[in-house]
Amino acid sequence: MGKKLKVQRRGRGTPTFKAKKTGKIAPTRYPIQGEEALNGVIRDLLHEPGRGAPLAYVELEGGAGYFTAAPEGVHIDQSVSLGPGAPLKIGNVRPLGKIPEGTMVCNVELRPGDGGKLARSSGSFAIVVAHIGDKTTLKLPSKKSIEVNDNCRATIGIVSGGGRKEKPFMKAGEKHYAKRAKGQIYPVTKGVKMTAASHPHGGGRHRRPGKSTTVSRHAPPGKKVGLIAARNSGKKKRRRRS
Repeated sequence: MGKKLKVQRRGRGTPTFKAKKTGKIAPTRYPIQGEEALNGVIRDLLHEPGRGAPLAYVELEGGAGYFTAAPEGVHIDQSVSLGPGAPLKIGNVRPLGKIPEGTMVCNVELRPGDGGKLARSSGSFAIVVAHIGDKTTLKLPSKKSIEVNDNCRATIGIVSGGGRKEKPFMKAGEKHYAKRAKGQIYPVTKGVKMTAASHPHGGGRHRRPGKSTTVSRHAPPGKKVGLIAARNSGKKKRRRRS
């Protein structure tokens, strides 16, 4: 009988393709904040499996605290401020409307109060481009520009761990555990290398798919392999100027 396709087996309730929870510390979220400013101190810098950037634990006045992706350059016992009047220095949190244009920020909220959604991976940052009305234009790490509310908070600086991708994986086992911590598939085998019973692209003598590799976004598991909902495929043709 053989096995079902890997895309059919993923997400079927088994732990095979789920990210491991062992060693997880906490999600990164800004604390709920009113009109008053908050002050705190970075008490610890921690490593969490599956996360490229280190976590910083910030202890606020009154004993409460929160975890956040540590910006590059912060250190233990550094004071941190949250609010519109926070000094413009690395590690502090301000609303985007109070951050000057051209500043590099990270852990940006997409909506006010959501805790931070954008530019959170190691080495990433967004750039404040312009303030128009009650909106702020941001240039994301993908080079795409978006507009968000001025009340969305962001941390000043770049997420630390930017050189992570420069170190190569020297052994297959290292990559296995790195992918396993994130619940990703490794190793990945080409569909054309498989038999016809194992993959839609399999079978045949010439190692070619034998059919179009573009597939609908609404295709069922088992057929949803290849170029999913592709706008175009293949080499682009040059348009001749008349």
